[in-house]
Order: sequence, then structure tokens, then C-alpha cells
Amino acid sequence: MFNLASEENNQIILDDISSNLKELKKTVKRNEIKCFLSNEADTLDCYIEIHAGAGGTESQDWADMLRRMYLKWAENKKFNYNLISEHKGEEAGIKSSTIKIEGEYVFGWLKKESGIHRLVRISPFDSGARRHTSFASVWVYPVIDENINIEILEKDLRIDTYRSSGAGGQHVNTTDSAVRITHIPSKIVVQCQNERSQHKNKETCMNMLKARLYDYEIKKKEEKNQNIESAKSEIGWGHQIRSYVLQPYQLVKDNRTNFESTSPEKILNGEIDQFLEESLYQIK
Repeated sequence: MFNLASEENNQIILDDISSNLKELKKTVKRNEIKCFLSNEADTLDCYIEIHAGAGGTESQDWADMLRRMYLKWAENKKFNYNLISEHKGEEAGIKSSTIKIEGEYVFGWLKKESGIHRLVRISPFDSGARRHTSFASVWVYPVIDENINIEILEKDLRIDTYRSSGAGGQHVNTTDSAVRITHIPSKIVVQCQNERSQHKNKETCMNMLKARLYDYEIKKKEEKNQNIESAKSEIGWGHQIRSYVLQPYQLVKDNRTNFESTSPEKILNGEIDQFLEESLYQIK
């Protein structure tokens, strides 16, 4: 049709063909991405843990910016999310935060975001307006459904309760409703403080622990666990998967795929789909 329309110089048909090809390209890309989201857990919801690195207020503010980036991404996708646990910084930002995102293929999309994220900028907290480098870690785990059986022995758990540090009114602030569970064999720690009920917080913690243990076992099978755990040992230089530079120039670069963007403002506002797609296309 293109050849015939070109010979006859029929612009209407040429425009129609061009439009159809664009739609076909989008369809092909959607199906291509689905091929990369074919693992057992890819269809599941996910937990995202964000931890500030060394550096006090700078890193805590950076952790808060990352959390906002993922929440904006979820909002853009019309996904649901809720805060599971959070520890705020003394001056600004957060020391750590755990959020749950619910939506189609959420874990599959975000699973490659696990790692250290680096920020370079002129610090708003430095009266000398000097450039600072900050680090924060992001760890993504699937929310396990009832079809996946994870055995957890009571003797392997240490369960602690403490007072919630978050908002929630007088009840939360005066009772030990928050729960922290440590899985002794794997040393995995999970905590929840968003519910008023200690029972509800414990239930959420157990679900998170199942997710973490499932992810832990999958990583071991893929023989990647050792590399991931070594990256977790230090939230700092040499471990970052992505760098976000705001000054002296503007650039976001993924160190694994070498994909770049010169629009960090858009990226930090949740427009991260291109980075997610490039990570999925990366040869395993």
C-alpha cells in the first residue's frame, strides 16, 4: 500500500499508513515488554524499602526525594500505594521508608530498581552553597500471594514492639503498637507502624517477611545474592546503579545500561519509564 500510495502521490493513504505504523510499533513494544515480564513474581505487587546513606540531613533529604519519585510514578500509572513504615530525619527527609505499591506488573517493572542511587547537587542545607554527593538505597520485593508457600518457623523469629514515631493521634503515640520482626537465620528485619492495632502491624510484618524470604531464595538460585548483599554492605561510592546530577550540569545516567536523560526534573517527578524499560531489555 505504501508503494502504491507513493507512486500515486496519495497523501491521505500515506498519512493513514504512517498512523497505523505508529500504533503497530506501540503494540509491538507492549508485547515485547510483556516477554520480559514473564517471571513468576513479575505480575505481583511490591514493597519498596528506601534507606538514607551516610551523610545525615543530605542523604535523608535524598531518600525523601526518591520516595516521592516512586510515588509520583505510581500516581502516573494510577496504581494504589500506602505507607507501611517510616522513620523521619531530625531536620529534614527520612532515614528509612517502606511503601507498598499495588498494580499490574508492579514488581516486574520495579525489580531492577534495587541498588544504590547517587545524587550530586548544590546543597540547600549548606550555607556555603557547596556541591554535595548523597547516597540512598532502594530495595524492591514482591508481595507474595497465597499461591506461593513460604514456611516460617516461630523459633526463627524475634518479635519486638515499640511506640510508633509517626502520625496517628494519641493512641499511636502512647501504645506499643509498632512491630519489628527479625528472622534470625537470614538476619532479615521488617517493621510496620502504620496501623493502630499491634495485631494488624504484626500481620503486615509477616507478609513483608514472606516477601523478603521469597526474594532472598530467588536471588540465591540466580547466584546473584552474594553481589546484592555486598552492595548492601555500604551505601556509598562504587555501588551506585544510577547517578542523578543536578549541578554543575543536569544528567541522570544508569550505570548498568548507560541510558541517559538530561531532564532530571522530569525523572524525579516520576517519569522513569524509559529507565525501567532499558533495565528490562538488559541481557541477564
